Amino acid sequence: MVLDLSPQTVERVRAIAESQHTTEDRVVAELIESGLESRRYAELVERLALSIDPLEQKRLKEELARLTFGE
Repeated sequence: MVLDLSPQTVERVRAIAESQHTTEDRVVAELIESGLESRRYAELVERLALSIDPLEQKRLKEELARLTFGE
């Protein structure tokens, strides 16, 4: 996979990698994973806000709790 990152972003990733004593690839992977998790959380919150079904609301709340606090 080829990423087209701006020079400023590359420098920030390098700085994070150095400060965490890890690789740039690991930093990018963690940032992507974090972003996907955040997106999933936002989708669940939106679905909860729009839901009028109590059973669905309960299920969504449980899923949000798992994402927030772990299993």
